[in-house]
Amino acid sequence: MFEEFKKFISRGNVVELAVGIIIGAAFTGIVNSLVKDILMPPIGWIMGGIDFSNYFVSLSGGHYDSLQAAEKAGAATVNYGRFINACINFLIVSGALFMIVRQVNRLHVLHKEAPKTPPRQELLLEEIRDALRAQANAQPGGQAGGQAAARPPSADRTP
Repeated sequence: MFEEFKKFISRGNVVELAVGIIIGAAFTGIVNSLVKDILMPPIGWIMGGIDFSNYFVSLSGGHYDSLQAAEKAGAATVNYGRFINACINFLIVSGALFMIVRQVNRLHVLHKEAPKTPPRQELLLEEIRDALRAQANAQPGGQAGGQAAARPPSADRTP
């Protein structure tokens, strides 16, 4: 069982997945900062200086000046402002990932392998076949349609 686990872990896909998760976690911190510190302040300013993270509904009936005050008082709240921030985070992350995947896919198309040329032996065999067909068609008794039954060159030799 340990050998199977070792084989599973040493596969390239598992390592790539682990690296992707770690980079994704670091990228999430950057996006959260971008939304919270760069994007939301101007949007809040345009909307009259309101911070989305303070949009909430108190379910306990009390009035609180901020979400922090409601949380400190232990009030039950629906924090739809945080949800708006999370949606904006999601849109930014998914948009950034879309752009990255799109560019990677374009690179794959550009670097697509050219069709491989057949091996030299195969090319020689095709030339021999074509020569035998031409020879059979040139003979008066050749079959119609150019599909002569060619004998291999070794059959012409007498021992």
